[in-house]
Amino acid sequence: MSLPKYVDPLLLALGLVVFLLGDLPMLGYAVGAAVWIAQRVVQVVAAKRAQVELAAGNRQKAMGIVAATTLGRVWLMATVVLVLGLTADKEDGLAAAVMVLVFFTVSFAAQGLSHLFGSEPEGQGA
Repeated sequence: MSLPKYVDPLLLALGLVVFLLGDLPMLGYAVGAAVWIAQRVVQVVAAKRAQVELAAGNRQKAMGIVAATTLGRVWLMATVVLVLGLTADKEDGLAAAVMVLVFFTVSFAAQGLSHLFGSEPEGQGA
C-alpha cells in the first residue's frame, strides 16, 4: 500500500466533514478540493512521464519535467486561491488557502514517510 496514493481521498473526506461541522465556506472547500485534485493529476502524469524519460536515458528531460510541473503546481494552487479570495468573499479564499496548505503539509509528510520506509515511488509498481 502506498501512503501518498491513499492520503488524498482521506483528506478530502475529512476536510468535507470539518467544513460541514464547522459551518465553514463550502465554496472554499469546493475550490480547494478541485485545485488539489487538479494538481495531483498533473503530479501523477508528470511522474509517469519522468519515469519514461529516465528509462530512455534522458535524465535532463526527466528533471525538467519534474521541476517545471512542481513549480507549475504551486503556481496553479496559489493563483486559484488568490483569484477566489479576490472575486468571492475573503472567507472563501482563506478557507481554500488553509485547506490547500494543510493538504500539502500532510501529503508532503506522507511522501516523505513513504520514501523513508522504502515504499515504491509514485508512478512505479502496480
